[in-house]
Amino acid sequence: MGERNLDFDTVQNRKGTDSLKYDFAAARGYSEEALPLWVADMDFKISSYIQDALQAQVQHGIYGYTETAGDYYDAVAGWMKRHHEWNIDGYKIIKTPGVVPAIGAAINAFTEKGDAVLIQQPVYYCFTEVIEFAGRRVVSNDLILEKQGSGEYGNEKHDDKENDGLQDNRCEDEFGSGRYTIDLKDFEKKIIDEKIKLFLLCNPHNPGGRVWTIEELRSIAEICKKHNVVVFSDEIHEDIVYSGKKHTVFATVSEEAEEITLTATSPGKTFNISGLQIGNIIIKNRELAKRFKKSVNGNMGYSQANAPGIAACRAAYNHGDEWYEAMLKYLESNLQYLIGFLKEELPEVRLIIPDATYLVFLDLRGLGLTNEERRKLIVDKAKLWLDSGEIFGALGRGFERINIACPKSILKEALERLRDAVKSRV
Repeated sequence: MGERNLDFDTVQNRKGTDSLKYDFAAARGYSEEALPLWVADMDFKISSYIQDALQAQVQHGIYGYTETAGDYYDAVAGWMKRHHEWNIDGYKIIKTPGVVPAIGAAINAFTEKGDAVLIQQPVYYCFTEVIEFAGRRVVSNDLILEKQGSGEYGNEKHDDKENDGLQDNRCEDEFGSGRYTIDLKDFEKKIIDEKIKLFLLCNPHNPGGRVWTIEELRSIAEICKKHNVVVFSDEIHEDIVYSGKKHTVFATVSEEAEEITLTATSPGKTFNISGLQIGNIIIKNRELAKRFKKSVNGNMGYSQANAPGIAACRAAYNHGDEWYEAMLKYLESNLQYLIGFLKEELPEVRLIIPDATYLVFLDLRGLGLTNEERRKLIVDKAKLWLDSGEIFGALGRGFERINIACPKSILKEALERLRDAVKSRV
């Protein structure tokens, strides 16, 4: 029959559907008029193949304990090989109810109470929360925001390395606020000083939008292998990568990386099915897999996989390519619209131009506002619901994360609201 859901322009009414994004503004301190572009889900209908698979399950009418057979493994492996040139033959796939619960399981598997866990801020805020909930300490190898040429935004040094042979031309755009890079000397020092056993890598990076280079990833692998550090590589955004960029699976950069890594993947972000709670943790090292599986069972009570999630994942990876390619093209158009709008209409607000993800870090530092003043501008005047930068760590202060995975008309309205609020200050 072919893919039926390729209309990304039509605004879907999500109110009254128990949507976290749309139905809980008042409960979280926002006006009911607030336009939500915060949490990481899309305002697009999912692939019709996924809908059909779920409908077939509904018609069957039984949702008992569920397990997967070889066809599920083949679907995951097929996607990884087609889209990431990653052959996972011989790897274990351990299913979890999403990536965040898997982070908790990894922390309990590879660290003890009071241990430090290494992250790289500003980074996805759940990293910090899960570490602290588990009674561990957060240690950050802070990323460096590097900027080409002179200017008041970020450092003056510019990293002009190529990513897998592809030049990062967008970084040369003076309108952008720069790009995040890794301080490898500090990375190793923190591992030694804090006796790190587990490192949480965000690959691609959220909210910075970086696709890490092979060289960067190999350096991380060498250091971690040298000091017996397990790497949990959160690659949930691996498929949302823009033209001229290529995601590199951390486990593929070297034999050292393969032996120390748990790769966390999910169709949730790619296919807008995060509510179905399905994660695939892919592990080559059998000892790491054994310890992780024991932790999953212990912390989640031997819970079985989510039946609708399994059906959706299999359908997405087997039949979702056409929807995925069209969706990615639409996101790239939205990103270009965002950049163009800020340049022409609101040059006071810059951004970190992303290599990947549909989550963009807007740079409002040039407005000279305090955190409270910025909140009033965004929430009260513009009536927008974004993610405030400081939740990603102290280095995020002055930034706001915006989700551009929405119909262009919604993005346009949000940017016009922001422009009008900023201009009203004059």
